[in-house]
Amino acid sequence: MSDTDLRYTELSEVGMGISVKVNSTIFHDESDFQTIDIIDTPALGKMLILDGLVMTSDKDEFFYHEMISHIPMNSHPAPRNILVIGGGDGGTVREVLKHECVQKVVLCEIDGTVVECCKKYLPEIAGKLDDPKVEIQIRDGVEYISTQKEQFDIILIDSTDPLGPGVGLFTEEFYNNVKNALKKGGIMVAQSESPFADQKEMKLMYALLKKVFPIVRTYVGPMPTYPGGYWSWAFCSESVEPLSYIDAERVDKISLTSKLYNKEIHKSVFALPNFVKKLLEEAK
Repeated sequence: MSDTDLRYTELSEVGMGISVKVNSTIFHDESDFQTIDIIDTPALGKMLILDGLVMTSDKDEFFYHEMISHIPMNSHPAPRNILVIGGGDGGTVREVLKHECVQKVVLCEIDGTVVECCKKYLPEIAGKLDDPKVEIQIRDGVEYISTQKEQFDIILIDSTDPLGPGVGLFTEEFYNNVKNALKKGGIMVAQSESPFADQKEMKLMYALLKKVFPIVRTYVGPMPTYPGGYWSWAFCSESVEPLSYIDAERVDKISLTSKLYNKEIHKSVFALPNFVKKLLEEAK
């Protein structure tokens, strides 16, 4: 087989996925938690793959990182202290730091190998992990959050799927600890899987979230390299309804450099298709 014949293919449990040509494997390791690969592709640039699942790529990472970050950040009048659980690639941290009001970002990532290899091989995504505002905690997010009380304005759960090292981030106990770690008026956003390819997982997740948070809303957007090409995020709070407040000045400033996010996107992502509404109604 010639190099031009090399391909990476990922199929979800429902039998859909992606297939891309591969130039080379840049990095491969098996940490204490998972298999880590970074491959170079002609179509998507470098891709981070954990346990055989695509986490991010040079070309499409902005779809995910801008959505998980700027929707909650611009829904809070003064987000100063931010926690990112997971997200060892650094993309969410990078986006959060675009908000000048931020004083501190804690990145809690269980696998230090992910952080180090992304710093080395994915600098455009991970390049802000050495920022002086960033504190990196290499530890289990489940354990870390249990020790935090009213510490954060925004908590972002940038987790893998509910398997392997990410499984503990999808429990009622964990979400209760997240709620307790938020300051008054705080917001949690968690990636909540594909409404098209991961319906069972979404129902289970939203059923748990509804037990913990009085306000649980869903927003959606495209994500080219994830199953179904369509993704969702859970916006949760004790007191903040999405769209009840939008920081117009910060929205305009972020929009100058963002590839996806803008004022119109912010207002539109909570408009859900009927099949997603039905799915969420069944999450009881």
